[in-house]
Amino acid sequence: MSENYIKFLGTAGARFIVSKQIRASGGVFIHINDINIILDPGPGTLVRMAKSRPKIDIESIDAIILSHLHIDHSNDVNILIDGMTLGGIKKKGQLFAPEDALFGENRVVLPYTRAFLSNIQVLKGNSVYHIDGVPFSTSTRHKHSVETYGIKFKLKDKLLSFMVDTRFFPELIESYKDSEIIVMNTVRYKSVKGTSIQHLSVEDVVTVANEIRPKLIVLTHFGGTMLKANPYKVAQSISEETGINVIAASDGMRLDI
Repeated sequence: MSENYIKFLGTAGARFIVSKQIRASGGVFIHINDINIILDPGPGTLVRMAKSRPKIDIESIDAIILSHLHIDHSNDVNILIDGMTLGGIKKKGQLFAPEDALFGENRVVLPYTRAFLSNIQVLKGNSVYHIDGVPFSTSTRHKHSVETYGIKFKLKDKLLSFMVDTRFFPELIESYKDSEIIVMNTVRYKSVKGTSIQHLSVEDVVTVANEIRPKLIVLTHFGGTMLKANPYKVAQSISEETGINVIAASDGMRLDI
């Protein structure tokens, strides 16, 4: 088996889907070079880790990354910090998050849990960070209702990117242009023009596929219209249209990198 992989602890992407748990909402577990990372620990991350096969030991987590503060991306951040540090007895681990998630009026990381961590870093756009020797960078700031950044991991010969919540805008193409694998939060089946909705749609996936031409696109973070359309059939249709390998994630799916 590959030593580098990601596991989808949840693929829910809209309020109704999350609140009804029609899909799980646990974010993504990332294992790179023996470093364990949780990206966007939404509601139920802790439970999904415990029920994972094999089980993901909370004490093995080295870092948490929040792409933004919305509750479906950050709900379990404090319980994860508490668990991975044994309630602060074992000071360890790193947290990366935008400034408003840490210090803003709507901050989501509790002050008392911050003291449990060995390092906290504020995410900024187009910047490089390291987790115990594992480098990652941020995208340009996304067009979303709060400060939001995509996350890009540079492996030996691959760029693995997570294009998280955003409305589409042309600068996304430049920001993610070298990606070989793109995990795309695809909430909507159809785009809705002239609204305040700031999420990607199938039309946007097609644009990314045609413009960037990655080797693989993985769809996740589904809303109701995507689930009704059947993400697996949608992915197949996009593959046929663009010639790019596109698959739809499922809860618990492991993807070897």
